[in-house]
Amino acid sequence: METDSKGNKSSPVEQKRDSTQDEDSDLDEGSSEEQETAEVPKLEDLDVNKCTEPQKLFNIANELLHTEEAYVKRLHLLDQVFCTKLSEAGVPAEVITGIFSNISSIYCFHGQFLLPELQKRITQEWNATPRLGDILQKLAPFLKMYGEYVKNFDRAMDMVNTWMQRSSPFKDVVQNVQKQDVCGNLTLQHHMLEPVQRIPRYELLLKDYLKKLPEESPDRKDAEKSLELISTAANHSNAAIRKMEKMHKLLEVYERLGGEEDIVNPANELIKEGHIQKLSAKNGTAQDRYLYLFNSMVLYCVPKLRLIGQKFSVREKMDIAGLQVQEIVKQNVTHTFSITGKKRSLELQARTEEEKREWIQVIQATIEKHKQNSETFRAFNSSFSQEDEHLPDSSIVSTSSVESMPGADGISGSGGLHPKKSSSKTKRDKEKQACKSCNESFNSITKRRHHCKQCGAVICAKCSEFKPLADNSRHNRVCKDCFLLSSAVPCNTGAESMGEQKKKTAVEKPNFLAAENSLFSSRLLFLDKGKTWCKMCVTIPKTEPLVLYLHGGSQDGQAPRAIPLPGYAVSLPSSGEKFEVKHVFKLCQSQQTIYFSAEDEEQQAKWMEILTKAAKGETEDLAEEIGHL
Repeated sequence: METDSKGNKSSPVEQKRDSTQDEDSDLDEGSSEEQETAEVPKLEDLDVNKCTEPQKLFNIANELLHTEEAYVKRLHLLDQVFCTKLSEAGVPAEVITGIFSNISSIYCFHGQFLLPELQKRITQEWNATPRLGDILQKLAPFLKMYGEYVKNFDRAMDMVNTWMQRSSPFKDVVQNVQKQDVCGNLTLQHHMLEPVQRIPRYELLLKDYLKKLPEESPDRKDAEKSLELISTAANHSNAAIRKMEKMHKLLEVYERLGGEEDIVNPANELIKEGHIQKLSAKNGTAQDRYLYLFNSMVLYCVPKLRLIGQKFSVREKMDIAGLQVQEIVKQNVTHTFSITGKKRSLELQARTEEEKREWIQVIQATIEKHKQNSETFRAFNSSFSQEDEHLPDSSIVSTSSVESMPGADGISGSGGLHPKKSSSKTKRDKEKQACKSCNESFNSITKRRHHCKQCGAVICAKCSEFKPLADNSRHNRVCKDCFLLSSAVPCNTGAESMGEQKKKTAVEKPNFLAAENSLFSSRLLFLDKGKTWCKMCVTIPKTEPLVLYLHGGSQDGQAPRAIPLPGYAVSLPSSGEKFEVKHVFKLCQSQQTIYFSAEDEEQQAKWMEILTKAAKGETEDLAEEIGHL
């Protein structure tokens, strides 16, 4: 027994628990998972330094199990509590989907598939089968689910903030749930961050597991493959976390400025901030000031007198475009430099020579980067304008055709494109029109025009950041409405005029979707969100037997849609559901229902049997079943 500084005695068991948590824990301080697992005792009560390698491996496996149990509770809170109560309160289904994305699929996979496998392996089979890699490798097909969730995360945060401000029922539901003990005094946004953080934690645990795994272990190959796949997904999650942290920083600055400047924008990036002295032009006295340097502007601020918390008032806003920074030499004054904008020049003094050089270097680097980005944008815009000039008249989608497209109900057609009459007339019209999504007027400098590549609507750059297709080219720009529809592959609307554009942007069918690489594949009619039935190629690949892919063929410009199947219920339509086509069956999960129509009863029965097994995670039975078909 050892005695601490207060005279209290601690046992070797307590010492071991502390050191084990330090060595093996992948949880950050203050995380909600740590709150859940803090009360769970470790199964090994030996000093970690005296643990054998098998015992260390078991400690990691045990921690994975406990954190997975806590994670599933958080997913249950998001899917079964927040989603359900918001739906009951009458919040539109598209809003709930926009906020929570595919959280139902993630919850079903972890709650019904991964967690039971971990529980069985670690609590019942570990002595005979001490391995994790084979189980975690089963996670690989479902990393696509996290990709969809992570990509939607920024938009989801914006929607939560918007609806909290504009909808009292939404705000009441969220606040009432947040008051419950199950929330642990944490906000909805905090819990929504859990799936983004989870894959990086798998990565940390796997790295620790591999460090302690013997080279000759039969689990090494599976564990290394799992780490490779999970690390790729973790990079995307980490990028989303960094973006979230950047937005939090912008919010902090926004609050410190008293809401004077609208800086909370994904395009804004805070480069540097700090106290500075401003030299008076009249008498040369130094005055306390504060600078915020962003990627597009400098905010020159004056401190406000407050008893609690530092606040600032913006005295001058200087655009990076056209800004100049240079060192100046003044008699009897050291560490000085100036920044000169289009309207004003400021003489500033840093506290040290090093601080002065740092300010000059970072401002100059920001100016240079802004110039490069502007030149790239001008080149792109010139190319884009030339392409527009050469488009045939028939490729311009009229307002009426936009309104008639699926998902365009209730959308104003003011942003629709109209047939060209002359080049000069078109250019004048461009300057007059406003963005279809945000209704802000276009101009030739800060609010340029773009076209949605699916419906043809005129939108601004901010409203055309969505790129649902596989490649990352400018041909992918679509408006928010088409982006929401892109989760389901839409049918051909008959717009033959867009044929040439589609040929340019067509996505080739991946090799793993080819017939020879598929467990099962056929043509089915597909209906999603109550729109038109479309004929799709539906495939279950050999490499991903628990994922269903929908794709429209080589001429379809859409990337294949992936549907992870575990957790879905497969059934026939209810008696109240009437369709104009025959042999219909459906996939249901939480708020989502997807309908298919087979060619005949035999094909319908085959697909329902295969999908039912895949939904239960029965991969071996699935392959055997398909082999008999």
